[in-house]
Amino acid sequence: MSDAAALPGQPRGGVLSGPATPRAVNVLAPNASAMTLDGTNTWIVAEPDSDLAVVIDPGPLDDAHLRAVVDTAERAGRRIALTLLTHGHPDHAEGAARFAELTRTKVRALDPELRLGDEGLGTGDVITTGGLEMYVVPTPGHTADSLSFHLPADRAVLTGDTILGRGTTLVAHPDGRLGDYLDSLRRLRSLTVDDGVDIVLPGHGPVLDDAQGAVEFYLAHRAHRLAQVETAVEGGYLTSSQVVAHVYADVDRSLWPAAELSVRAQLEYLREHGLI
Repeated sequence: MSDAAALPGQPRGGVLSGPATPRAVNVLAPNASAMTLDGTNTWIVAEPDSDLAVVIDPGPLDDAHLRAVVDTAERAGRRIALTLLTHGHPDHAEGAARFAELTRTKVRALDPELRLGDEGLGTGDVITTGGLEMYVVPTPGHTADSLSFHLPADRAVLTGDTILGRGTTLVAHPDGRLGDYLDSLRRLRSLTVDDGVDIVLPGHGPVLDDAQGAVEFYLAHRAHRLAQVETAVEGGYLTSSQVVAHVYADVDRSLWPAAELSVRAQLEYLREHGLI
């Protein structure tokens, strides 16, 4: 067995669903796969003494899961008053419209096409529902519309797919861009250094108790992969598929299509910076 404390970000072991911090509870969606790990984490966030809650990423269009989220909040004596999206990928957002029907809530997102209601989300916005203080942090790169949410009272950040609880995420080219992603990782690192964030509440996988360690691992991993891609191109591997077969030879082939999206983003980044 591996020692979780020795792994990047110090992932928590045990059951993924349930309370993670004094203000955040996870309801795990039943959509496990190679891409979604154990499934999508749907987060219920509320002040401990409040009867109102915010839900982040209702997840897939699975009525049993959506109702389980509502039931979890109601068992704690809370009514869901607002729905937020970290980004628009279906495993996070497909169930949002149905969830809004069940809860009679608005859906706020960066992408106007995902919103239900007039309000979007952007830099500097603060979520105050039920007394919460949760800050919107733009973290594009995985997708152009990716957001994270800083929860200062719990020294935590909800990262969607920008940082996962296990492994690393993809840069979903062409919507996602590597330069944006690296800037987002640095922005999250500043939260750990300057704002005391210790905990990552990810969109997939276990909670991470060493936020700074997780961010540093991600930055180092990206630098390593980028160097591998640059070397591969210099060695004559010119197409994205050729680079994937060379650089990701030790990765499960079922993940190669996702890896190719990241490779395309890396090739674009290297060209933009005159490195290839």
